[in-house]
Amino acid sequence: MRVRSMLAVGLVLAAATVVVLPAACPAAPGSAPTTPESRTGWWMELHAKFLERAKKGDVDLLFLGDSITQGWGGNDVWQRYYGARKAANFGIGGDRTQHVLWRIDHGELDGIKPRVIVLMIGTNNIHSDTPDEIAAGVKAIVERIRKQLPSTKVLLLGVFPRDEKPSPTRERIKSLNASIAKFDDGKHVKYLDIGAKFMNADGTLSKSIMPDFLHLSHAGYMIWADAIEPTLFEMLSAPAAAEGGKIEALRIVPAVPAWA
Repeated sequence: MRVRSMLAVGLVLAAATVVVLPAACPAAPGSAPTTPESRTGWWMELHAKFLERAKKGDVDLLFLGDSITQGWGGNDVWQRYYGARKAANFGIGGDRTQHVLWRIDHGELDGIKPRVIVLMIGTNNIHSDTPDEIAAGVKAIVERIRKQLPSTKVLLLGVFPRDEKPSPTRERIKSLNASIAKFDDGKHVKYLDIGAKFMNADGTLSKSIMPDFLHLSHAGYMIWADAIEPTLFEMLSAPAAAEGGKIEALRIVPAVPAWA
């Protein structure tokens, strides 16, 4: 009986696990969401690793963003959904729009031609910039991608909700998402807001999904993967069909494992 109890506790703790990332290096005072800016220390080390990965090429699917994206960490959900899809993760904890702009300007997209880039960025700007200013930064990133990789489609995700209960921060995110939703051009850029998938019926967030009401648990990443899969499959398979590829190889079995 004691063993069963310990096992049950272990499963609960595993479900609430969140990836612990290095503390964010704040942007310099006065930096604008549309002005490319670098950071220092471990951030530059990650940037260098991304450059090395880009040099190798062979990336069909790229995730680009901040700690929420970095938090995939090659976990089993990532392996299940993206392991066979030639996917790469260029997420860095603490990044704002200006940091992603700098990374793009300094080679992270050089040498690769992803079919789709999944982009989510802006939550780290939310307390220092207005929703319109952040939206301008997101737009600048999308435009950089479109200019450098004209054949790549962008799956632009609405910034995920944060805070346990409805709050002024949630309202700012709602305003931001309303603005970036307009970047969906019906052809190359697809906007998708899956924020409601993480929330309870009363609008609250659960620690089992977001342990710190910002970053995702294992269960949270499963929700993310499930929520974008139909759209992502469609975006990935369209160019594959045009090139004579086997669309079946891109499809993920929709069954949800018991451990989710």
